[in-house]
Amino acid sequence: MFLQTGPLDGFLDQLLGGSLIRVFDSWSVVVDGLTLGLERPLFLVALPLALLAVWWVVYRGADGTATPKMRRLLTVSRVLVVCCLVVAAAGPYTVERAETTGEPRVTLLVDESDSMAVMPDTADRLANDIESQGVPVTRATIGQGARSPLGDGVAANLRENGTVVVVSDGHVTDGRSLADAGELATSLNATVASVDLTARDTERAVSVAGPAKTSAGVENSFLATVDGVNVGDDARLVVTVDDETILDEPVPESGRIEFSATFEETGSHRVTAQLSGGDRFAENDVFRKTVRVVEQPKVLYVSRRDYPFGRYLDNLYDVERAEAVPEDLSPYYAVVVQDVAADDLGNVDALQEFTIDGGGLLVVGGENSFENGGYQGSSVASMLPVTIGESVGGSANLVLAIDVSGSAESGMRVQKAVSLDALDQLGDENSVGVVAFNHDAYAVADLAPLSTNRETVADRIRRLQSGGGTDLAAGVLGAEEMLGDERGTIILISDGRGPVGPPTAAAQRLGGQGIRIIAVGTGNPRESTLQRIAEASGGSYFRATDTNRLRLLFGGSSRRYEGDALTVVDRNSFVTTGVELTANPPRNNDVSIRSGADYLVASSSGRPAVASWRYGLGRVVTITAYDDQGTLDGLLTAPDSLLLTKSANYVIGDPERKATDVAEAADTRVGRATTVTYRGSEPPEADGVALRQVAPDTYRATVTPTEAGYASLFGAEYAVNYRSEYAAFGQSPALTDLVRTTGGEEFQPNQAAAIADFAREQSTRVRDVERGWDWTFLVAGLFVYLIEVLGRRIRVYTGRTSSDGGLQ
Repeated sequence: MFLQTGPLDGFLDQLLGGSLIRVFDSWSVVVDGLTLGLERPLFLVALPLALLAVWWVVYRGADGTATPKMRRLLTVSRVLVVCCLVVAAAGPYTVERAETTGEPRVTLLVDESDSMAVMPDTADRLANDIESQGVPVTRATIGQGARSPLGDGVAANLRENGTVVVVSDGHVTDGRSLADAGELATSLNATVASVDLTARDTERAVSVAGPAKTSAGVENSFLATVDGVNVGDDARLVVTVDDETILDEPVPESGRIEFSATFEETGSHRVTAQLSGGDRFAENDVFRKTVRVVEQPKVLYVSRRDYPFGRYLDNLYDVERAEAVPEDLSPYYAVVVQDVAADDLGNVDALQEFTIDGGGLLVVGGENSFENGGYQGSSVASMLPVTIGESVGGSANLVLAIDVSGSAESGMRVQKAVSLDALDQLGDENSVGVVAFNHDAYAVADLAPLSTNRETVADRIRRLQSGGGTDLAAGVLGAEEMLGDERGTIILISDGRGPVGPPTAAAQRLGGQGIRIIAVGTGNPRESTLQRIAEASGGSYFRATDTNRLRLLFGGSSRRYEGDALTVVDRNSFVTTGVELTANPPRNNDVSIRSGADYLVASSSGRPAVASWRYGLGRVVTITAYDDQGTLDGLLTAPDSLLLTKSANYVIGDPERKATDVAEAADTRVGRATTVTYRGSEPPEADGVALRQVAPDTYRATVTPTEAGYASLFGAEYAVNYRSEYAAFGQSPALTDLVRTTGGEEFQPNQAAAIADFAREQSTRVRDVERGWDWTFLVAGLFVYLIEVLGRRIRVYTGRTSSDGGLQ
């Protein structure tokens, strides 16, 4: 990309009013909806030099008998030729809305997989009814039996500018997703429509979620979910643990039943959920889950006082206590340090080596730690995801990438309001730029300190207008171009209506360069798309109502955050997923987030309360909120205590990583492979299974089960559940998203005439059509040159000049 430099205001006056705009890799002008542009505007630099050469040749570099009038005409001719050639080299193009016609026909993609058995059989009748409307129908099967490769089926039948109608529930079990098929459809300018089907039969499926590995003696929470169509109220759920019934009750209207289990013995345990009540399939009325129970991991708790948090840890792990870090940390999975000064920590070198080699570290603050305990400049400070003192955010480079495409047009007022609200959260210490994007990216405000540029940036955001297609990748890449060689953050403000693949790939590359994306959803956003883009870069997704969290990240001294309690900043982290916070510890250590760390929870004053990062192979978490007694206050009671448990579990990691001669395997489904991993000095007996060594003392085998039940290999037990085909019923939201992404429509099974009309309409469509005009200027230049030569030949033939007089 080439980023133009120079005066911006003249171009922005018309962009912000609706016309001339500056593009990152081209120049363009919008006139009454027609975009005129140059792909390679740098070639225009050659125009003055070429015109100077023409002047030299005509007036200084040549002699002859040509009259002054002829020289003037010759100059005009050569100037026109040169201008045509230079403009052709610059790549002139136009983008306009144009109507294209075609032969109306319907490609009917029919899903005949097992999950469609609960739906009415409408495909044959629908095809006949459409053809009776005079529109030919081509039918293709895109799912059959226990396989639903719907994304592959849709992609295989897409044609440029074409339309397909999908008769399916939209549940994909194999191959590419419908979102990926939608990206392909967008690139081909194709449209996907669907038929809205309502289930006629009753079908239920049960599943169980919960820990796959736990410690002996620890209470574990599980969630049984009953989903399906026409589920009724006559179903009953029975849950057994190791063949002992622990739950037997009717399925509530929500379909969700929580239960808990405590395992006292180590080894593998079976949790089985069984549904009663008639429905279409029996396979999915049973769900099996294995839980591997290991010895409680050994944790070292270092503190010089008897805090309640130490007693809380006693209920979860095998805790040993010390007043200082010893030299030998090899027995432990994690070290928890609470309210200890740097000089009293003990063997910090051993702690660093332990963490770098994969051990966990949880540091809890208080009156004797962090800024109160001499951490700044100490050896322990380098291990932490926070720096000591100066709890306000520092300066950062931020680019707001604002979606101004046609999909944002109806909500442009909201779009601007969200952008201005996001801008208001940012502190004066930051340098901020603004990029607007539709199918291209446009520089609205160059990267500059917000302290002197806030009103200018806000004014340009207010004056933005919408139009054009949506290319999220253009916005991401345009923001990257504005950042240049600087590291920074892109705040992507969009409804997410566009292909997800290219912007996700760009986000992943930017994340590797230390540039993260914070996506803010506006209007009725496609949250899954925005989340995927943000997470690919290591960033976060915020709803439009959550922009105050930007103040936590980038507020600085001029935009301090004030809340009523602890606030979860990043909900995508293992530590904070599913956590509900109600506590409000009144005190907080004075720390700020280190570059590259994850800011997870903020205090009511806007200071970091929980942060995490990786240090070597290990994981480190800091908790810096506490009460007047130096304890963790309300964090020690539910529901807030889950934050403490997950923080400790995060730093501990795999509680079996030190064990040898053990095997483990993940639960799976019929027809889906699972990997069994064995760790030991000698490989186990393979029993006909292909075994491979993947690391010293680590061996793996892959098995694909063919029937449901419990199975084991190398001593590792795993559950095999029903195929994915029987896991979801009813119309999938993914199919609705695909239809909306491609500009299609949802039809009822009795709307054959409407589908036929739609096919006719789609065969004559109004689209954004881009045309290149370089050949036109080349032909024009050649035409002018030929006219000039012809004119001079005529003058020679008529005797008005001679052919040997030099310049004619």
